[in-house]
Amino acid sequence: MKTILSTVFLAALAAGQVCLAQTGQPSRVAPGLSSPLIDENHQVTFRLQGPNASTVLLQSDFLPDTPFKKGTNGVWSLSVGPVKPDIYYYNLVVDGVRALDPGNPNAKIGFTTSTITSILELREDQPAFYDLKNVPHGVIRGHLYESKSNGATRELNVYTPPGYDEQSGKRYPVLYLLHGANNDQYSWLRYGRAAEIIDNLLAEKAIEPFIVVMPLGYGGASADGRTRGPAAGRAGPGSGSDAYERDVIEDIIPFIDKTYRSIADHDHRAIVGFSMGGGHSSRIGLGHLDVFGYIGVMSAGMGGGVDAEPMKSLAANATAANERIKLLWIACGKDDFALSGAKIFSEALTKAGIKHTFVESEGAHHWRVWRRYLHELSPLLFK
Repeated sequence: MKTILSTVFLAALAAGQVCLAQTGQPSRVAPGLSSPLIDENHQVTFRLQGPNASTVLLQSDFLPDTPFKKGTNGVWSLSVGPVKPDIYYYNLVVDGVRALDPGNPNAKIGFTTSTITSILELREDQPAFYDLKNVPHGVIRGHLYESKSNGATRELNVYTPPGYDEQSGKRYPVLYLLHGANNDQYSWLRYGRAAEIIDNLLAEKAIEPFIVVMPLGYGGASADGRTRGPAAGRAGPGSGSDAYERDVIEDIIPFIDKTYRSIADHDHRAIVGFSMGGGHSSRIGLGHLDVFGYIGVMSAGMGGGVDAEPMKSLAANATAANERIKLLWIACGKDDFALSGAKIFSEALTKAGIKHTFVESEGAHHWRVWRRYLHELSPLLFK
């Protein structure tokens, strides 16, 4: 009940229906107070109508926690910037309660309420690599499928490149693109802009066409979210991660190869993910080098070191492993809390004699980095 009430309350707050009063009871908000406001110099002003509020704070992925100032007519405001054009996420903390910006209709959602945030997007004069452009577009297709290995009806999304339906005799490589914790099978489309990035790279002739599969990433979870094991996402035998690995190998790949014109071999399959999904992609990819030739790990490592599987088996015959690995690409931002784990993973691979590429970039643990990584990694696939 707590989760349901929190979701309803946040939705009402986002719609501008309530604000927090000093007494802790909701009070009406004057309609029409839009926020944030962005000027021509990329100065951003956040506003909140909260005459009874005692404190208002901005929590974001681009600034330290920053307090608002209370002005006339009970309007709280905060101006920051200039802010570099990109896509950012933020919340307001009103009298200690984290909430959406009621003046902003653009909100990020996911698999859990903890990921609900407001979206701030600042655009360049020219479209960014992740923007929708006037180019041929692929098609997004959603599927429910029976995961026999997980005993659940699960969901995934598939991107097919422009021309897929018209070129009925052509077959395509497949990228399995995994999301991180608190996200879901829609996150790479909504916030990673995966379809726009691939469309634009195809239009630039930077890549050859391939299919992209974006599954739900929690082992044991059903499509309606009713089945959510407490171990979902964690690695280890019997855990949600173990169940997810079975789902990918035993259910998802056979479903895709049966439903789509995929090239069903090791040389034409890639598995890539970020954060939790990066842990999945390293474990599943390196554990099944007969299935995947290309492996991408964003903002993640792989626990256990050289004495744990699958690293132990790889180290035992590094020559054979390197013959199977067409690309093992690991990247992490220098301000990312996952950097230490990513470096340890890279060092363990080096010690085991496994060839790979390690990229330490600018940025932290957020979508701005993962969008850029997808843009940089895609041209390296299926070569």
